Amino acid sequence: MEEDTKPLLVPVGGDESSYGIMNIQFNPEDFKCKRPFHVEPTNIVSVNDDMQRVTDEASAMNKRIHYYSRLTSPADRALIAPDHVLPAPDEIYVYSPLGTAFKVDSCTDGYGKNSSIVTIFMIWNTMMGTSILSIPWGIKQAGFTSGIILILLMGILTLYCCYRVVKSRKMIPLLDTSNWEFPDVCKYYFGSFGQWSSLLFSMVSLVGAMVVYWVLMSNFLFNTGKFIYNFVHDINVTDIVPGTNGSNKGTVSVVYLVLLVTVKAARLGIHLEYNWFTENDFFVPEFRIQFPQLTGVLTLAFFIHNCVITLLQNNRNQENNVRDLSIAYFLVGLTYLYVGVIIFASFPSPPLSKECIEQNFLDNFPSDDIMSFVARIFLLFQMMTVYPLLGYLARVQLLRQFFGNAYPSIFHVLILNIAIVGAGVAMAIFYPNIGGIIRYSGATCGLAFVFVYPSLIYVISQHRAGQLTWPALIMHIFIILLGLANLIAQFLL
Repeated sequence: MEEDTKPLLVPVGGDESSYGIMNIQFNPEDFKCKRPFHVEPTNIVSVNDDMQRVTDEASAMNKRIHYYSRLTSPADRALIAPDHVLPAPDEIYVYSPLGTAFKVDSCTDGYGKNSSIVTIFMIWNTMMGTSILSIPWGIKQAGFTSGIILILLMGILTLYCCYRVVKSRKMIPLLDTSNWEFPDVCKYYFGSFGQWSSLLFSMVSLVGAMVVYWVLMSNFLFNTGKFIYNFVHDINVTDIVPGTNGSNKGTVSVVYLVLLVTVKAARLGIHLEYNWFTENDFFVPEFRIQFPQLTGVLTLAFFIHNCVITLLQNNRNQENNVRDLSIAYFLVGLTYLYVGVIIFASFPSPPLSKECIEQNFLDNFPSDDIMSFVARIFLLFQMMTVYPLLGYLARVQLLRQFFGNAYPSIFHVLILNIAIVGAGVAMAIFYPNIGGIIRYSGATCGLAFVFVYPSLIYVISQHRAGQLTWPALIMHIFIILLGLANLIAQFLL
């Protein structure tokens, strides 16, 4: 009997919450379902450069745990390895795709978890993407006054829907949902339809982002080559008047874009004229019928709903999640407002019309402009590093869902990569309009993840608990209708 209660491997010992990973942001609760990853001893390193080894017992148990984990979905905890069979903390490694593995070191409680300020800026940095380049164009399409109003309203609406996503796991009774992601919640409420539809819309967002990245990388590379050619041949086309031609790096890029916008506005000055409903040769009305084009862009610009649960899990103070999420949304909205308003207001009209504002506002600056050249270089290298990561995420989600393996064969991976890259190349050749691509993909994936699923899940959970009220029902049906109208309007305008 004593042998039956003896741990199969070295006992974990101590409180599980006292372990972390070298100040890498991990939730200590994750160790309850951690799958040890066995790599060859020659590929294992430690912080102290000592050779680290995985024992044969841990390697064998690792294979058993991986075998059991394949038999059920990640949300099903029936076959998750119990605590007593996991290796000791000194035998758990974090594996890197580069072929190395970092050892798990013990630490004090809370060490390695994110403070509120880090969590806020992680969310801010994750949301700030290529959409910021199209915000000035979106304001031009909607009108200056209505553009400002729409940015504020869409920020509030998407924040509320994101709040509903964060709270969705806690509304499921009698189940441990601590390791669930939002697609797991969708599967719980909507069955296989929720699982497959969440995969579809997730793929739309990933592939849409990769297409936008490819179009922008092509644009930036072309303008960079043009700058170098003009510099070598001493051709100067730089002018103060903009032209009218057709991770940590992410943070640096956004900060630099804000600096660029500020400097350009200081040089160009403010050029505004208020025409509420009429249009002239140089200015656009304050309210325009094309305003849904901006709402489509903003849906993707404020989109973080499919990964917000993961980001907030690493917050040191879980009770501050809603506050930190709200602050992050406020900062993102403030950044979009600043860049969009300043670019629109400082665009020199006359002599140019506001209609000349491009879908990528950097295209309004000549290729020989030094500051825009540096901005393109920043963004080019940022996208070159993020693009393979997006492709990896798309491959893992799609192939694992269909074949149960993220790498079924080199043939499957090759076909998928050719299809995704081919879509980017085709768009760069035939439809290099990032504003259009962003608003179509944003409105499509946003319909599910931003508007429909969070609202439906809240209504269903409240109805099952007998707490659903008519005002709440009407409000959430209205949100769903707004998302549907947002999608339909993209194809009508």
